[in-house]
Amino acid sequence: QVQLVESGGDLVQPGGSLRLSCAASGLILENYAIGWFRQVPGKEREGIFSYIDSDGKLGYSAFVKGRFTISRDNAKNAVYLQMNSLKSQDTAVYYCAAAKLAEELVAGLYDYWGQGTQVTVSS
Repeated sequence: QVQLVESGGDLVQPGGSLRLSCAASGLILENYAIGWFRQVPGKEREGIFSYIDSDGKLGYSAFVKGRFTISRDNAKNAVYLQMNSLKSQDTAVYYCAAAKLAEELVAGLYDYWGQGTQVTVSS
């Protein structure tokens, strides 16, 4: 059974940083496309950053603008999203997802999803 578990969401002040983790079981993450997405109520799930393939090819959305980075630890079967210079607009539920093939950061291409972790940016 495939399971993705996100953690690391929290309440943080504007300008602060958070590191989200995504731990996987039931699949080997390095063999999948892995994406980070976020969603706010009433809006579609938005792609942030992804590993497109096992060679480390990346996909990301323009709003990342150097504030966010993705990394992975194959030994731990985990992927991370480092978020810096957080803004109130970054408040959302953050999800990691896995797909056998996803060359674009589009939610509909992903097969497996975690339950999400809440990130709130507020003073």
